[in-house]
Amino acid sequence: MKIGVVLGTRPEIIKMAPVIDEIQERGHELLLIHTGQHYDKEMSENFFIDLELPKPNYNIHVGSGSHGKQTGLMMEGIEKVLIEEKPDIVLVQGDTNAVLAGALVAQKLHIPVGHVEAGLRSYDVSMPEEINRKAADDCSYFYFVPTEQSAINLVLEGYSPKDIYITGNSVVDTCYRNLKIAEKTSTILDDLNLNDKDNIITLTMHRAENVDDKERVTSIIQALLELKDFNIVFPIHPRTKKTLEKFGLYEKLEEAEHIKVTKPIGYLDFLVLISKSIIILTDSGGLQEEAITLNVPALTLRYNTERPETVTAGGNILVGADKETILVTADKILNNKEFYNKMKNAKNPYGDGSAASQMLDVIEKAYDEDDLKIESPHRIMTTFDVEMRHIDENITVEEFEDIHNTLVRVVYKNDSMVFPSPDLNIKDSIILFNQYGLDEMLY
Repeated sequence: MKIGVVLGTRPEIIKMAPVIDEIQERGHELLLIHTGQHYDKEMSENFFIDLELPKPNYNIHVGSGSHGKQTGLMMEGIEKVLIEEKPDIVLVQGDTNAVLAGALVAQKLHIPVGHVEAGLRSYDVSMPEEINRKAADDCSYFYFVPTEQSAINLVLEGYSPKDIYITGNSVVDTCYRNLKIAEKTSTILDDLNLNDKDNIITLTMHRAENVDDKERVTSIIQALLELKDFNIVFPIHPRTKKTLEKFGLYEKLEEAEHIKVTKPIGYLDFLVLISKSIIILTDSGGLQEEAITLNVPALTLRYNTERPETVTAGGNILVGADKETILVTADKILNNKEFYNKMKNAKNPYGDGSAASQMLDVIEKAYDEDDLKIESPHRIMTTFDVEMRHIDENITVEEFEDIHNTLVRVVYKNDSMVFPSPDLNIKDSIILFNQYGLDEMLY
């Protein structure tokens, strides 16, 4: 089986590393397509080296540009590759322009798409990432979701539960895979003249809604300048640096003795740095996941998140761009041991580190059953009736579907929405289901 993987940014490379490992270990042919979205060598190319990953088969070298220009160039390049290589399936990860381009092109060419980390929703359509992830889900054949909440998001939007697989998040696989390696080789704390008792805050900030908004970014920087009981390490994104210089804020950061502004840090060094931090302060989605995986409290510089499970679990707090909220919460973590331990020991909602293995199990099963095909329907769709029913009998989702020749889409049980997995007992539940045969369904 030939499996295509489209990558464009640092988080995609990091999170797909264990999936790439799994593809190769199982003896499948890997088609690795790098869009070149991060054109800086230190921001992209070195990650393949750091993570001991194979060199991409193709690099499209799109570089920077507007969303439309960048996505268009990616689509043009990816289309040429897929037409020539004809993979059996294409995997995309997350919510970048590369994900949108890869999913849309593959779907148009009738190549099944597996969306890794599908179903995330911030419900903030001003974020380009929200548009990308929703559009990619519309183009996908398999949905590999990190949590039950992500699965429910998709079910409520009308996607078939039969195509949704709760695998956990591959970020857990990646962290477990690489931290041991990183700790053997990294000298990052020595390089920064720090140790793990120095109350380190690792800060990342790159989202347009923060760095392009002068009022918001000024409020965040003012909070940083007052957090003098911490040692703040800020690996700065080139675009963020340029904006801070424009607003006259970069010089203030450089003058602050407790703030170390650095160039982007290599992935393995960065992994060690965040693992030794007392707080992670970020507007990154992926870093919220890494924080709870590594048992480090996260304060998220946003007013919403597509990772709400981290907040519900207690390992993450949304502080927005409000100076006082940032200061008060950081002080509480530093000086209230019970509060700190509660955040530090929050249960990880993203699984046990077997996400990549579970994904490949699903793909291999579909391939063996000749189910990796996108074809025109051969049956005429009959009635499409949706019914709601209270279930009194002791019965599972699978049993109900077999008996009634239908598809259960939504289950409301014990005052909450739950994912309709086949073995879920739906006694005393309210269900929403489609009243037509599974063999006649078009999904």
